[in-house]
Amino acid sequence: MLQHEFWLNLEYTWLAEQIGATWLFPLFNSLHVISITLMLGALLMLDLRLAGMAARVYPYQILSRDFMPWIWLAFIVALVTGAGLFITRASAHVLNPAFQWKMALMLLAGVNMLVFHYRRRQLAEGWDSSQPMPWAIRITGLASLLLWAGVMLGGRWMGHII
Repeated sequence: MLQHEFWLNLEYTWLAEQIGATWLFPLFNSLHVISITLMLGALLMLDLRLAGMAARVYPYQILSRDFMPWIWLAFIVALVTGAGLFITRASAHVLNPAFQWKMALMLLAGVNMLVFHYRRRQLAEGWDSSQPMPWAIRITGLASLLLWAGVMLGGRWMGHII
């Protein structure tokens, strides 16, 4: 019961009320969708490269150098706007199975990224230009694609599952 009160109190903060009752809600929603689209578009290129399915002529290091700043910038915007959207209906979102699914998959996507960076350091130099890609790297790329697709589906289903 105390936990439910926390989420209700969050909804009644000045910031949550300003976002939920003004033009800020559609603005945050639009920026959230745009930033996720940008992030996932750039991440798609990196993950397809890791999976060995596209851009095989480009070393991963070059693609990463070009795309990672965009991915991180878009992720930060998505995080801030998502938090703003969340606080307007926090007590309902925390009980929503689609939201719970989305958060769990996002956590797994973060763990997958950490595993990739750990495995990348263990492999010999030149792994990113080898043909075919090492299986450990290919699996992390495929897992990232699937996990982020699940995050997107969870986000879309949130408004349709009560």
